[in-house]
Amino acid sequence: MPDTPRILIIDDDRAFRVGTGALLADEGYQVEAAPSGDAGLDRLRTEDFDMVLLDLRMEGRTGLSVLEELRGSGNDVPVVMLTGFATVDSAVAALKLGADDYLTKPCDNSLLRSKIKAILARREPVLGAGAARIVGAGTRMKEVLRAISRVAPTESTVLLRGATGTGKELIARAIHEESPRRSRPYLTVNCSALAEGLLESELFGHARGAFTGAVNERKGMFEEANGGTIFLDEIGDVSPGMQAKLLRVLQEREVVRVGTSRTLQVDVRVVAATHRDLESMVEEGAFRKDLYFRLKVFQIRVPELRDRPEDIPSLVGAALARWNERVEPTRRVQGVSEDAMELLSAYDWPGNVRELMASLEYACIVSEGGRIMAHHLPEEVRDGASSISSGNGSGEARRAEARAPEAVRRYVAPDAESEREKIVKALEDADGNRTRAAAALGMGRTTLWQKLKEYGL
Repeated sequence: MPDTPRILIIDDDRAFRVGTGALLADEGYQVEAAPSGDAGLDRLRTEDFDMVLLDLRMEGRTGLSVLEELRGSGNDVPVVMLTGFATVDSAVAALKLGADDYLTKPCDNSLLRSKIKAILARREPVLGAGAARIVGAGTRMKEVLRAISRVAPTESTVLLRGATGTGKELIARAIHEESPRRSRPYLTVNCSALAEGLLESELFGHARGAFTGAVNERKGMFEEANGGTIFLDEIGDVSPGMQAKLLRVLQEREVVRVGTSRTLQVDVRVVAATHRDLESMVEEGAFRKDLYFRLKVFQIRVPELRDRPEDIPSLVGAALARWNERVEPTRRVQGVSEDAMELLSAYDWPGNVRELMASLEYACIVSEGGRIMAHHLPEEVRDGASSISSGNGSGEARRAEARAPEAVRRYVAPDAESEREKIVKALEDADGNRTRAAAALGMGRTTLWQKLKEYGL
């Protein structure tokens, strides 16, 4: 959770929004407000909050409707339902949909304050060594860590959603290592890397003579992982026939080796991952709806690196520490220059954490010890702005830079007051979008974030 927790009030009663907002602001919280359910959902789709105070009865979309859509999208931000029309039925409905608590209006201020403090306190993840390898202190990754802490102790199937290179395998391993199955096997398979016949044999095993080359009987990964966890990466790439066989494993907890008809019982927890839009695939008939619902019992959405730039310095530090552990003392890197960190923070990272790690390893090699300077970074990182102008850019940061060619130059203010004024103006021109403002000012997003804190903005 950030130093100043963000609370969103969704209520069509202006007096309540203003009064409660002032009360919570006095408690040190950063408070935002939305006058309707639709407006609140719009904020929640694009911004991170630590808690939502949600009115049950509003004109248009009701609080229960907002809560249902919120939980259906995988957003598990704490929600306290508020209403002046308390009934047992509405309380039960709200709690069933995933509300964290329920209060009636007018709220007792001391009770509201205590409930908010208690809910925020228990949202801090309690994690062990398995999740400790996951680097990230920003809001997005804290949400991922909280999700791991919630689901790991259960037996539920987990579906990891996110772009390639975001670290889904690391999260899958953390779920296993934080679970009661941690002492049992953990196996992983990339479903897109094997042809259907090979994947079936790999997962379910085969009998002797089942196909050419099957000279011996072999156990499959589901048998080998009995009592443990199996990670099915790129589950969206499996064929319809394989989808049916995987559905049987999840429903019946049994497998059939290739070349036999005998069923074998297995006790395996499944964690699956995909970068594909499974919902669209279901609509198009390319992915089984019944398997989709079996997989999405608990979803974790893994953010792209460009959506959590505040974590880049920590990721860089972790990567350099691993490099220094593997090399001779004369090859150890002493750190990263400010200019190099600016470039690392400003780059859009289409390959996500995987690309960042590869870029840092390259920089460690060419730096030959000492400190990583800007010119040690790969060309695509250093020349991001040039890539945009040639049509190769991607992402919000690059689109912003394409609209602001002056961002190629480093911005230097003549004095602090002038710099503060220019930052305020840039934020106003960008409608509060920090990525566009940073690009217009010619500074990295991390630098802008630091200056906002420095100037109290």
